[in-house]
This record gives sequence, structure tokens and C-alpha cells, in this order.
Amino acid sequence: MAANKTPVASSSSFSATSPNATARAFALLSFQWQSCRAEALSVAAHFRFIFFAYLQYLSRFLALCSAFRKTCQCDFRVMNAGDIPFDVLSRLPTKSLLDMRFVSKEWHQLISDRLFVQAQLQKTGLTLSGFIFQEKYQKCLDDIKTFSYMPVNAESKVQKMVFGFLPEDVVILASCNGLVCCRSCFPKRNPTTIYVCNPLFKKWVSFEVAQLDRFSNFALVFDPILDPVNTSTNFKIVRIQQLENEQEKMYYTFEIYSSETGTWKKANEICHSNGNLLKNKGIYAKGFLHWLTDTDQILAFDTEKELSLLISSPIPGLEFFINVPGTCIGESKGLLHFIMICEDGIIVWRLDDYFETKWTHKHSKQLQVIEEENPKMFFKLYKNIQQKQIAGMDPWMDPLAFKDEVLLMRVYSTIYFYHIETGKVVEVCNVSSLGPNPYVDPSAIPYSSSLVPLNISLSQPDSNSHLNPSEN
Repeated sequence: MAANKTPVASSSSFSATSPNATARAFALLSFQWQSCRAEALSVAAHFRFIFFAYLQYLSRFLALCSAFRKTCQCDFRVMNAGDIPFDVLSRLPTKSLLDMRFVSKEWHQLISDRLFVQAQLQKTGLTLSGFIFQEKYQKCLDDIKTFSYMPVNAESKVQKMVFGFLPEDVVILASCNGLVCCRSCFPKRNPTTIYVCNPLFKKWVSFEVAQLDRFSNFALVFDPILDPVNTSTNFKIVRIQQLENEQEKMYYTFEIYSSETGTWKKANEICHSNGNLLKNKGIYAKGFLHWLTDTDQILAFDTEKELSLLISSPIPGLEFFINVPGTCIGESKGLLHFIMICEDGIIVWRLDDYFETKWTHKHSKQLQVIEEENPKMFFKLYKNIQQKQIAGMDPWMDPLAFKDEVLLMRVYSTIYFYHIETGKVVEVCNVSSLGPNPYVDPSAIPYSSSLVPLNISLSQPDSNSHLNPSEN
């Protein structure tokens, strides 16, 4: 009888559980684990290397910073124009230096030093920071006490401001190379106070003037290159008045205030002109003050020689245009510029010679081109302008002020920056946001921030002259 045999499974059916298969599996897993472990150790070692290298470099960097700071603390106390840090820092713009003043007391001391300020002005000059815009009432004799500041920096917005560091509310009169001239608001009992200040540092000097009204014209003259600020900050204020003689002919007189003497002086010069002064009053360029008039002439006054002359505009006969063009004057790169906006577009001239009245055509751009490049801003602008032929209406495109290749202009109810060098248009704000009276002959004054100090010392102080109390 055949014995019963239990069937034996083939080795192939249970290879995974056979001793040899198990050994191979463990060997494979061990190899993979060793590989992963080696790779993990390699990665960890790599990260440890990076981490310790970072700590090493960080330690060296902090050591260098500490050594540099100690060096700066020693050197800045005796620094002069021949030192490398002095030369490097004096080439930086004002905006950068304002933040660097807070690095240390030594840095603050250096950047505030008059020799450093003079060197920085010579190497970098002053560039436009923004425009100050202040409204006027049309018939009321009171002044509007607030104003708007429009920075040219595209990242900044229009700011409603007052000069809160001054002892009273003021009206802005003029600005020149970082200093601002303003007066106390009306109504006020006589005498009126004139302030000259540096808004950046909230420093000011003041003096009193009798017999002024809200229509009095003042201009500020401050040239830190021709009159260095390494010892004191000297400026002049020119008061221009339009009077009438016995023959009923109009003429202008000039009075000059000098901060160096603290006194007023009446110039012998008289300029006969029937023109009335318009916006952009007292633009300083190349040693002259300039006033735009409602004729074809610009009134200029040499502040050193105390002589005046009348300069013909580059486009005479402006009244013969169908739509009277908008015009303004301004300064750029030390030269006077004349800007006109008419049906043909934006046109800019530069004055190269005073006595031969030589104007150079500098820039022009047609309205059609401006509209094509900015369709959302100026939709159907050219067509609307061609149809507007009614006399006495507000200018459709009004140039308000010009400085350093930037034109501040109003197109209908919107304020724009127009950059002459690039032809770029930047929308600033709606006119209504500037206040209830933005159309009535507003003041639009360019402003350049400056490090110039104002702790002046008058050699013959006027009894009505005052320094900022914080300076004493």
C-alpha cells in the first residue's frame, strides 16, 4: 500500500520566506539603510559646514563693523575735506544723509557741520523735492492758513500741511535753494512778520515789516555756492512794488533786506513797465530775480548790481492766439526757462543770453502725441481744445510752476507732473482735494530740501530781528 505523501510546495512559490530569500532581503535593506545613513551624514555634514562658515563670516563682519565704528568715532571728530569718509559721505544726496544722521552722534555731528554741508552742496547740488501749493480767496482779504505739499517722489502722496514749528500761521511767499520765505497771515495787526526757515530742520529767523498787505510781493535770494555757508547763512529778501507817477505811468521799485546787516535798503533802480506781475514771482537764476508779467516781457533784477531789465518772451504777441496760452517761468540747471502750453502742445525755451535776449528752443511735444501716450488721462483732449474758443474762460491747460525739468500743470480739474527729459506724465491729484479755492491765482512754489543750517549771526542786528529760540 502506497504511503501517503504530503505534497511539497515548490521553492518558487514561497521564495520570499525561504532562508536564502530572507537573507537577501535583509542584505538589500541593510545596504539601502547604510546608503541612506551615509547620505544623511553627508547632508548633515554639508549643512554643518555651511552653518559654521556662516557663523565665522558673521563673526568677522561684526568685528569689522565694530572696528569701523571705533575708527569713525575717532576720525569724525577731526575730519576735514581731505579725509576719505568725508569725501564719500559728502557725495550722497540729502535724503540719504538725513537717515544716516542717526547712525551715531559722530555721524550727526559731521553731517550737521557747515564745512560738510558746503562740500555736499558743491558736489551734489540741490534737486527738486516737491511743490508747495497754497490757495487764495478771490475777494476776501483774509488768508488761507493751510497748504498742500506735492512731493515729486512717485511713492509719496499729497500732504496737507502747516508750518507748525513757526509761532503762527503763515502764507508762503518764495523758496530758494532749500530755504522758504513766508509771512504772517492776514487779518493781523501791524507790523507783519516775515519768516525765513528751513522746514527740514524746523529752524527759522524772523523780522517785522510795517505797511504790508496781502498783495505785497517778496522774493528770496539764497545762493550757497556764490555765498558759502561754511561760516554763516546769508540771504536777501527783495520787496518789489508797483507805483504810479504823476503822468499816470506805472513803474517798479525795489527794496532789499540783508541778513548780514539786518537792515533794509532801498535801491536806486526804477523799472518803467505797465505789466502786472503774475504767478511764479521772484524766480532766482544766474544771479537775477525774475517776475512773469501779463505782457510779452519778463522783469529781471540783478541782486548784486541792483539793476533791472525787461526781457522779451520767446513768443511775442501771445494775445493773438485763439486760445490764450498758459505760460510760466522756472529755473533748471541754473538757467531761466519759459514754458508755454497752447494748441500746438507743450513748448519749453531756455534763456542763454540776457542782454541779447537769446532764447533756445529746448523741448516741445504735441498734444496729439501726449494724448496717444496717455489715453486714460487725456481722452479727447486735443479735440476739446480745438472747440474751446470762448474768451475769458479758465485756461484748459495751465502750467503752474517749473523746476529741474519738472512741470507742475493743471489740465481741467487734475494736477499732473510733466517730466521734460522723458516726456512722462504723472497724475498727482484732483484739484478739488487741494481745497475750495484752488483756481483763484494759487501759489505754486518749488521746494528743494537742504541741509543748510540757519543759526546765522547778524553783524548789525535789527531790533525787530529774531532767531529761532531753539538756536539760542
